[in-house]
Amino acid sequence: MQVWIAGEQGRQLMGPVPDGVEVQVLPAWDAPLPGDPATVEFWVPPLLGGADTVALARGMPALRVVQLLSAGADVWVGQLDSGVTLCDARGVHDVDVAEWVVAAILSSLRRLDYFARAQQEHRFAHDMGAADELSGKRVLIVGAGSIGQAVAVRLAPFGVQLTYVAHTSHDGMHSVDDLPQLLPQADIVVLLLPLTQQTRGMVNAAFLAALPDGALLVNAARGQVADTDALVKELSTGRIRAALDVADPEPLPADHPLWDMPNVLFTPHIGGATSGVLPRAYRLVGDQVRRYAAGQPLINKVVGGY
Repeated sequence: MQVWIAGEQGRQLMGPVPDGVEVQVLPAWDAPLPGDPATVEFWVPPLLGGADTVALARGMPALRVVQLLSAGADVWVGQLDSGVTLCDARGVHDVDVAEWVVAAILSSLRRLDYFARAQQEHRFAHDMGAADELSGKRVLIVGAGSIGQAVAVRLAPFGVQLTYVAHTSHDGMHSVDDLPQLLPQADIVVLLLPLTQQTRGMVNAAFLAALPDGALLVNAARGQVADTDALVKELSTGRIRAALDVADPEPLPADHPLWDMPNVLFTPHIGGATSGVLPRAYRLVGDQVRRYAAGQPLINKVVGGY
C-alpha cells in the first residue's frame, strides 16, 4: 500500500507501519512527485496549496483516504470522489490554538500590542491609561468542539463566565440561533467554528452591532467566517477591539486597513504553528494508517462539512 505524507519527519513520528506499507514524502503540491500518484491509496497532503493541492487528488485513482493535518476541512469538502474518506486532524490543534486564544485575549486586554509598538519607537508609553483585565469577563465561545473545550479549560482559572454556542443546542450549549440574545451580554467573543456554507460571513454588520461597547472579538477560525468590510467598518469606529489570527483575504494585502488599526491585534495564521503540532499530527497519521491497513474504522471522518 502506497502512503504519501507531507514531511520527512513524519516517517519517524508516525511510528511503525504494517508490513506492505510504503511511505513516501511529498512536501509541497508543486514539489517533484516521489512516485506514481496512480498507486497512492492513503494521502496526507501538505497544508499549503489550497485548490492546487486538492487538484492532485484527481490523478490518484487508487486513493481511498485523505488524512488532513489541519482541523479545518473546508478546502476539501465536496472535492473528492465518493469512494474517498476525508479525515481531519481534530484534537491535534487543541493545545496550540487554545494557547493562542488565551495569549491573544490577555495581550489585547493588557494592550501588549500597543506597548510593543511603543518599544519599537523607543517610547516609554506610561500615559496609555489603565488596561483591562480578564477576571470576571463574560466569554462567549462560538464553536464548542474540542478546541473550544480546550479554550474553556484554560480560561476557567481566570474567573471568567463561560457561555458556549454550538451548531445546535445540546448539553447546556446554545445554538447559533441564540446569538442575537447572547452577543449583547458578551465582553469577549471567541470564534472557533468551522467554515461551512452556513458560517461563511456569519460575523456580519448585525452580528458586530450587537456587541456591547468595549467588546473583544477573537477570530481563530477562518477569515471568511467574518465579513471583512463589515469588520473594518465597525472596528474603525473604535467601539470594539479584535484579535485576529485569520483574515479574508489571506495573505492580508500590505495596504489593508486592518494592519494599522490601533484596536486590532493581528497574527498571520500562526495559531497552530508550534513545536508540538507535528508530533501530535503524525501520531494521528500513524494511528490512522494502522487502522486502515487492519480494516478498522477510521476516526475524525469529515461529515456534513466538519
